[in-house]
Amino acid sequence: MVSLLPRAPYLASLPKSASSSLRPSPPAMSSSSSAARAEAVARPRKLPVLLFDVMDTLVRDPFYHHIPAFFKMSMKELLESKHPTAWSEFEKGLIDEVSKSAWYQLIEDKLKLSKYLSWTFCSCRTGKRKPSPEFYLQAIDHLNVDPASCIFIDDRMVNIEAALSVGMVGLQFKNAEALRKDLCALGVELPPLVCEGEAQVQ
Repeated sequence: MVSLLPRAPYLASLPKSASSSLRPSPPAMSSSSSAARAEAVARPRKLPVLLFDVMDTLVRDPFYHHIPAFFKMSMKELLESKHPTAWSEFEKGLIDEVSKSAWYQLIEDKLKLSKYLSWTFCSCRTGKRKPSPEFYLQAIDHLNVDPASCIFIDDRMVNIEAALSVGMVGLQFKNAEALRKDLCALGVELPPLVCEGEAQVQ
């Protein structure tokens, strides 16, 4: 899952001690302004935060599109033939004979999503997986935002329902135009998207 915030890109999956070193040091403050800053940090931010699923929302998921064809099976047959907990353990990084953890890095290397998205939450790094409520709560805690300020976008209703259960707003991704309309209905204005070497997209 990735999140769009008005700040520089940076991996949210880093430990908090490591992540603090990536932030600029705050300017020196008086004790009263230090107390005010500490109070502000303790309060959750209340700005719209867009949380996007990556696979089959931002990027085509090879598992659903290519792997069944490779094995000459339908998706139903493939799912019936796999171990019941294998996919969950694979996504969380508990099965390390295959490298799911390399997928998000491959996507980043190819698409440079971090230029557009501020935070990345990967199951293989956090050990939490959608639709577990802990996955969403960990993102809320890390971002220090009010859950009602988070708009979670996913192609799967089960993941949206889990986001709703922790107090987020949820939108099902169908296509880019429908998403833009849904976001506008919520009062989120998106600037025109300009990709490198392309004309402006409205």
